[in-house]
Amino acid sequence: MLFAQSAADACTGIMLRTTDGKAVSGRTLEFGIEISSSLVAIPRNYSFVGKTDNGDGLKYKTKYAVTGMITFQDMVIADGMNSAGLSSGIFFFPTLAEYTPLTKENQSKALSPLDFNHWVLSQFATVEEVRAAVENNEVVIVPTVLDNWGPTAPPFHYAVYDKNGNSIVIEPMNGKLVVSNNPIGVLTNSPSFDWHMTNLRNYTSLKPENADSMTIEGLVFPQLGQGSGMYGIPGDFTPPSRFVRATAFCATADPVETTFETVKEVFHILNNFDIPKGFSREVSNGVVHADYTMVTCARDPHALKYYYKTYNNQDIKVIDLNEFDADSKDILILNSEAEKDVFNNVSKKLKPLK
Repeated sequence: MLFAQSAADACTGIMLRTTDGKAVSGRTLEFGIEISSSLVAIPRNYSFVGKTDNGDGLKYKTKYAVTGMITFQDMVIADGMNSAGLSSGIFFFPTLAEYTPLTKENQSKALSPLDFNHWVLSQFATVEEVRAAVENNEVVIVPTVLDNWGPTAPPFHYAVYDKNGNSIVIEPMNGKLVVSNNPIGVLTNSPSFDWHMTNLRNYTSLKPENADSMTIEGLVFPQLGQGSGMYGIPGDFTPPSRFVRATAFCATADPVETTFETVKEVFHILNNFDIPKGFSREVSNGVVHADYTMVTCARDPHALKYYYKTYNNQDIKVIDLNEFDADSKDILILNSEAEKDVFNNVSKKLKPLK
């Protein structure tokens, strides 16, 4: 299926911390086309081969067990977490993603844009390990066409988080991988990460406290209702606006004590970035491509639990890596849409008022 790349660029990623500094991350996944997504659990020592448009690329084995979402390509995880607590995900990066050209010399260490995320999850325990591998040019990301994407390689950049609360953004620009520290843990889409960080300076007046009343000629004008301190925060779903809004939500969120409670806070914040079908769309060659939130997930690297909900099933479910045999010989899979929405009928729990 061919579709306009700009129709699929509404992913939003965030990170929150507990009162004692433990980090939990989460994100939304929007693809712009109907793609079947599934949950997988992949054991250690499982062999994979990077895909290129000219045959096999990098050959590697998983060092860590991994769980997460597969979308575009069989058994290649688009968003997930490993048994060391490292998580990583693809985010659309249209018009700016520029990969390294494939050559005979680099093919043995080549990965597709989707393979790269899978490789990161399977090989590393910390953000610093990922940074070192990227900066040492251990791999290259080459432009590789996906079967259900279109005639060109999908444009991605990547958010990586570890158990220690560190985060980086990796962006393919001008044929090289640019690594940026991400202390706030937020990522959306184009423009580049450094542009978004600079743009935050336009919103330094935002605050969670209500605005003060104003007096003119002895007449007092109090603020109307709650939230006036955030007046002017962008409310649309463009990447720059979502980046500002996500940063504001995370910066003002009250920390809670446990990572379990923080997971719930992550979902509460991400609810503000939930795009319903029909709200964001693009027409390409007479075909309407609707961008909507297919999956929302949260990752607890301390409990090694990967939480998720889907557009068609808003019940939050969890994959516990502690319950998975990391040395299994089998990949386990679950269609994320296999369980239909069930509304819990509590009518029989109603009791007479005493």
